[in-house]
Amino acid sequence: MRFLGVGDHVALGDLYLRLQAEGHEVRVYAADEEQRDILRGMVTHVADWRAELAWVRSAGPDGVVLFESADQGAVQDELRAAGYHVVGNSAFGTRLEEDRVYGQRVLAECGLQTAAMHRFTAFDAGLDFLRRAPGRYVLKMNGGGFASFRNYVGEMEDGADVAAVLGVQRARWPYEHAPDFVLMEHVRGVELGVGAYFDGERFLEPACLDWEHKRFFNGDLGELTGEMGTLVTYTGAERFMGATLGLLAPRLARSGYVGYINLNTIVNERGVWPLELTTRFGYPGYAILSELQAEGWGALFRAMVTRSSTRLAVRPGYAVGVVLTVPPFPYSADYGRLSRGAPIVFDGSLRPDEHARLHYGEVALEGGALVTSGSVGYVMVATGTGATVPEAQRAAYALARRVHVPNLRYRTDIGDRFVREDEATLRRLGWLNDDGARGDGARLAHAAAGRGAGVVDDDRADRADVHG
Repeated sequence: MRFLGVGDHVALGDLYLRLQAEGHEVRVYAADEEQRDILRGMVTHVADWRAELAWVRSAGPDGVVLFESADQGAVQDELRAAGYHVVGNSAFGTRLEEDRVYGQRVLAECGLQTAAMHRFTAFDAGLDFLRRAPGRYVLKMNGGGFASFRNYVGEMEDGADVAAVLGVQRARWPYEHAPDFVLMEHVRGVELGVGAYFDGERFLEPACLDWEHKRFFNGDLGELTGEMGTLVTYTGAERFMGATLGLLAPRLARSGYVGYINLNTIVNERGVWPLELTTRFGYPGYAILSELQAEGWGALFRAMVTRSSTRLAVRPGYAVGVVLTVPPFPYSADYGRLSRGAPIVFDGSLRPDEHARLHYGEVALEGGALVTSGSVGYVMVATGTGATVPEAQRAAYALARRVHVPNLRYRTDIGDRFVREDEATLRRLGWLNDDGARGDGARLAHAAAGRGAGVVDDDRADRADVHG
């Protein structure tokens, strides 16, 4: 097959490498010039993706265009109308992700309860609202392209901290256009995501469940990042999928949506509260999920564009992925001076199957050696799988310790909260299938003594990142 990747940041770099390893032809376009050194010497970069459409079309049904971001759904619809196989989203999908109020309205029309959300196109209007209706809110920017630190999860019950953040953003707003943001009622509970691939008519089964970790430091402290690690499983999602994301199937089908889609939620005693939709591949979620997929990417994409199968061959159990970064991540300032071109070295004893569990991000070949590249320091993702979460954690962290890059950093608690308390809460509330894989949280419940239990105030609840 032939695959043309279209994006800003070569965000699907690891996927391109694996497609090549399966024997497929791959060409990649990066709109951002700073990202064009990612996978240098490893994949074929092109200067104009539209100029490569004839190359895709000449492959007939084996030609596929892959879109990395959510902001070009209308373009994808045009390509499909012209006879191309496209995996990404649709114009409807773009609006679901970038217009948060619209996304919530669609979810409500599908029967989901939603938290109060208020949209503003002026900072003063947002500040006036907080004075009239003080409370705990989450600030989120509408649209794509905003850095994650522009979003803010309020911690104060009167909203004073959110007001302060809005005031600073008003004073330092660097754009010519007016701001567009929402203030969403803060919801307490357990964060749980559900995702699946959609082939234009229906979801491929099974769906996955995921538990994200967006903060930079252990214990959910520090900056909001795209993602620092994720726990995923394809086991036990049926009931939750049917009650949430699955309800969107008719709307997705009418729009011609083809691609991955994820719904992030908060679960508590009052039910399920949708936070936001991600209408594209998840980063690094796609790479972590691939560890539980029994077939290669080529087989998956062929099934999607030909609608030849609605079953996804998967493995039971859990996968844990840990994002490995170097300074100045999650920022980009001085990356060239601090870390670009740094050597990446692996333990000499690393077996091929272990190396395959490393999913590359901003890397390149320089003189035959692997080095860091790109613009921010997102090096790679170390993954591990297991029948239980602790098994998957041990495998992922054992692998991470065998990657050596100057000043390498990563979180060491990915999956801990699920084992400590979230699994028990979700099972008590009936959202994890009884026949599903168990995270081994019950056996380790004693470890939670004195460390908090039950449904807690989850400050990750609305930490929605536009790149997450």
